[in-house]
Amino acid sequence: MSTDTATAPRPKRTAMDVLRELRQPKVAVMLALGFASGLPFLLTQNTLGYWLRDEGISLKVIGFASWAGLAYVLKPFWSPVVDRVDVPLLGRFGRRRGWMLLAQLVIAAGLVAMALTGPKAGLTTIVGFAVMVAFASATQDIVIDAWRIEASDGPDEMGLLSAAANIGYRIAILIADAAIIAGAQHFGWPASYVAMAVLMGIGVAASLFAFEPARAEAVMQAQAPLWTPRGFFDAVIGPFVQFFAAHKALGLLMLLAIAAYRLPDFLMGPMYNPFYHDLGLSKDVVAVVRGATGLPGAFIGTVASGLFAVRFGLFRTLITGSVLQGLGTASFALLTINHDIGVFTGVMALDQFAQSFAGVALIAYMSSLTGLGYTATQYALLSSTYAFLGKFLKGFSGQVVDGLSHTQGLMGAYATAWIGTGLTAIPPILLVLLLAHRSRLAAPSA
Repeated sequence: MSTDTATAPRPKRTAMDVLRELRQPKVAVMLALGFASGLPFLLTQNTLGYWLRDEGISLKVIGFASWAGLAYVLKPFWSPVVDRVDVPLLGRFGRRRGWMLLAQLVIAAGLVAMALTGPKAGLTTIVGFAVMVAFASATQDIVIDAWRIEASDGPDEMGLLSAAANIGYRIAILIADAAIIAGAQHFGWPASYVAMAVLMGIGVAASLFAFEPARAEAVMQAQAPLWTPRGFFDAVIGPFVQFFAAHKALGLLMLLAIAAYRLPDFLMGPMYNPFYHDLGLSKDVVAVVRGATGLPGAFIGTVASGLFAVRFGLFRTLITGSVLQGLGTASFALLTINHDIGVFTGVMALDQFAQSFAGVALIAYMSSLTGLGYTATQYALLSSTYAFLGKFLKGFSGQVVDGLSHTQGLMGAYATAWIGTGLTAIPPILLVLLLAHRSRLAAPSA
């Protein structure tokens, strides 16, 4: 299996070819599924942190509460079930669609429960429901990622569906990170969370309109049932065996590079919204600026990443994305000096562009490493690898800012933390450079 499919020669495509592909129903379905995937993500982490800060909860507690998102890194433990078992009752819709529907219904129920209880019912209660939403959201991600890979008809279409998924995801992030804040300002947090539960209906509709991918069906049928010893071994161990059989020792370097790649995005994640709160920015200002920069930044970053990959190859795109991530994260330190609306808008626009550019590059790279028959489990392994280190370490972000504030003041502590987090882009840059070099050496025998 090639380690960099973006560099493989492919026939030239005309503008009409691209437009015809954009009109495919599966692209619209992927856009909606990407939206459903992105909507719950911040509602159990960064956005919840804003709600908790409004209630006077300390930064240290908010940081630890973000560990609800660790559900996303545990996906490999139940992804074999998603790969091999139909959902009771909903299984009549097909394996992929059935799991999508189950996860989406649980997410909506969990968001309503968070709205009805709130922080005043106790941190344990609302964080417990946040964990429930996070586990259902992680399950939804497993099956949507599998559907995206299996529904594509080749590397080019995989890139197209990845871009559609990313745009949908970024639209949802904008709503769960900006629109909900404006809603909370005028209608309160509980009503805003109920509105998010209603919006999960977009994902339900997409799941009903989606088709069951047939590309992996022959591979699946050749495998033993999960409940047999051979089937269990193949479902749980087979994905790892197949991955390392395809990539050999290079696979370890791939996993290490993937694990470090999104550190600039993750490490200070729980502190974004408390930071805006402590700067004294109103919810309306935050919502308007995010709304003005979020979707344009996501769209431009997505398109730029795709075009850059086609022109310069996937490894150079990964390196560029890492540089942009580091700069985007470190730029938040400027707001501790000057947070007028012009500076705030510039910092937000750079960050949105950088995260979108890097995200598409990483998704495309991880998608190229999966094998049919193990799509859900292998992609869950890869996406958990990129999320585990950052999601674990970000739980300490509030403690770091609190600790630094004793000697540097609160704004000085924030500035140091943002710059330090931006510098974490350096290790993944070095790892991708090494990976590119080793991949070129291994190419003749691949």
